[in-house]
Amino acid sequence: MIGDSTEAKECRLKDPMDLFRSGQVVKICAPMVRYSKLAFRTLVRKYSCDLCYTPMIVAADFVRSAKARDSEFTTNKGDHPLIVQFAAKEAQVLCDAARIICPFADGIDLNCGCPQRWAMAEGYGACLINKPELVKDMVRHVRNQIDNPKFSVSIKIRIHEDLKRTVDLCQKAEAAGVSWITVHGRSTEERHQPVHYDAIKTIKQGMSIPVVANGDVKTLKDAENVHHLTEADGIMVARGLLANPAMFAGYEETPFKCIQDWVDIALEHGTPFTCFHHHLMYMMERITSKQEKKVFNVLSSTSAVLDYLNDHYGV
Repeated sequence: MIGDSTEAKECRLKDPMDLFRSGQVVKICAPMVRYSKLAFRTLVRKYSCDLCYTPMIVAADFVRSAKARDSEFTTNKGDHPLIVQFAAKEAQVLCDAARIICPFADGIDLNCGCPQRWAMAEGYGACLINKPELVKDMVRHVRNQIDNPKFSVSIKIRIHEDLKRTVDLCQKAEAAGVSWITVHGRSTEERHQPVHYDAIKTIKQGMSIPVVANGDVKTLKDAENVHHLTEADGIMVARGLLANPAMFAGYEETPFKCIQDWVDIALEHGTPFTCFHHHLMYMMERITSKQEKKVFNVLSSTSAVLDYLNDHYGV
């Protein structure tokens, strides 16, 4: 579960709330299935990302299986502050997962926003926005059972068509002791429609805890604009960081130095080829021609990718 046992002992846990107290807009890497793993988190932290989330982990599997824990969660002493995102629908299961993770991470997040059919069918993700009492109960249980007051408990949500229901959910979560709330400014049914930044602003105005805005941020300028539109305390980015992991450092497109850093980090971490290659495909999307993509995207080994990068870009 941890990079190695000596590093586990040296985990320097941080209080994520210190980021929100700094007065600066907190720059956050979103939980991304398959992608926001340790190697990628290491990369974005080099480029001004303040806070990283793991991919969503099903709490029940994590609690039940040591194998699931080892495959789903790795970290090291530089990987902080770190939030582990769980899918859960029972308070005690979430508490048990939080207790296991507590020595190695700085907080947990309850996923109340995933709109995928499988998650909703299992009672996870975005269907929880329609169960405010359950969300409140889960947050309160974790708060009561984790001794460390600096350990954060946050939630990530989507919005309702009737925004009053979303505000009510958020206020219930705040009353239960939630640390902050991330709002993806779309409803469960919406995918590529414009993000409702006005809704995020309304939620922010009804809360006294930090609110993080999420949705369609592709550049640092976008992040600044969304901050002004929503008054959010932090900005969470997913696809924008996949396309340009140096985005938060102000780069308009992925610099070659960042590509080199990814190669070094991924090789050092033993990142599986498919993941290593997919990240490079995302990063190079804007800086390669259609013809180059045709060649690069079908490469099938690490050595072929390294040769291509060396021959074409001197990386």
